[in-house]
Amino acid sequence: MAYQQPALPYADNALEPHISAKTIGFHYGKHHAAYVNNYNNLVAGTPFDSMSIEEVICATAGDAQKIGVFNNGAQAWNHSFYWNCLSANGGGKPSGELAAKIDGDFGSFDKFVEELKAAAATQFGSGWAWLVLDNGTLKVVKTGNAQTPLTSGQTPLLCVDVWEHAYYLDYQNRRPDYVAATIENLLNWTFAEENYQSAK
Repeated sequence: MAYQQPALPYADNALEPHISAKTIGFHYGKHHAAYVNNYNNLVAGTPFDSMSIEEVICATAGDAQKIGVFNNGAQAWNHSFYWNCLSANGGGKPSGELAAKIDGDFGSFDKFVEELKAAAATQFGSGWAWLVLDNGTLKVVKTGNAQTPLTSGQTPLLCVDVWEHAYYLDYQNRRPDYVAATIENLLNWTFAEENYQSAK
């Protein structure tokens, strides 16, 4: 039951000028595809082959003997999620229940943005910054390398990829500029709202 890399929900150039078609081509076409292929090769013929990728991620988390399966599976899943967090018509502010929840849990939307930008900018090395629902409360968390909130019982609503391959062709070492451009112009609040409604 091989894991299929989902098709991008937009054209390679749809996120320009904030993320270039060249970056999408390498990021989706090379990096993400490699995680998917490696994961499928590692689980083929094992008991993991009949499990969902989410079940495999949770089953292998923290198991040093299964680190290859976890890293490739979690990165495959994280990237599939990340592409849906972006939209050419994104950015701005959420509306409805999620907007009210952000105001309630963070104090204001601006305070949430500050926290997400800080988490993304200060994640040491490669990793991710996330908006998650944790036991009914919205939180910003960051994870290193392939780590994912799935293994902590948290429900991801949105994420920003801060691995260098997500931004280096466009922004070089200016990660904060990439993070700001992504949050302000590309975040898909419709997707976040759908995740929130499913999880609450």
